[in-house]
Amino acid sequence: MKLNPELESIETLANIILTAARTAPKGKGIDDIVTCLFSSEEKSELAERMEELSEIKDLKFLIRDAKNVRDADAIVLIGLKASGAAGLDCGACGFDTCKKMLEQEKVQKEFSGPHCMIKYLDLGIAVGSAAAKAKDLCIDNRIMYSVGAAACYFEMIDADVAMGIPLSIKGKNIFFDRESTRKP
Repeated sequence: MKLNPELESIETLANIILTAARTAPKGKGIDDIVTCLFSSEEKSELAERMEELSEIKDLKFLIRDAKNVRDADAIVLIGLKASGAAGLDCGACGFDTCKKMLEQEKVQKEFSGPHCMIKYLDLGIAVGSAAAKAKDLCIDNRIMYSVGAAACYFEMIDADVAMGIPLSIKGKNIFFDRESTRKP
C-alpha cells in the first residue's frame, strides 16, 4: 500500500497545465508563448531572487510570495517572447502604428516593453487557461506577478514578460490566509 501518493503526480499535472497554456488561442495564430517548469533547486533559487528583488524594488509582498514559492509543490512560468506586432495599428500600445512601436527602444525593468497589446492578450489568455486547467485538476494555484517579475529580472526565463503560477497539493490552500504586506 502507498500512502498519500498524490504528490508523485505533480510534474505530470504541471505539464498538463502548461499544455493548456500552449494550446490557448493566439492572435493571428502566432505562438510567442514560453513555458517552463522549475525544478526543486530552481524553485529555491527563485524564492531567493524574489527576496532580493524585494530589496531592490522595495516591494515587501515579494517576501510573502517567496514563502509561497518555497511551500509550493511546483512552479510553472508562462511568458511572452514577442516576435513582432499584429499589424493592426490599433494604438493600444500607445503608438500610432505598429511600426512606430517596434522602432521604440525597449525599456528593461522587471519586464521589457513596449510590445504589441495583442501579444499581451495572448499571454493573459495562456495564463488564464493554465490557471483554469489547474482548477479543473483540483490543484491549488495562484497567478503571481512577483514570480514572473523575479524570473525575468534575473534572467531565469527567456521572456519579455512572464507570470508565475505556484501549484500546491495540500490539505489546505497555502495561497489563502497569507500575511498581508499592506501598510496601515
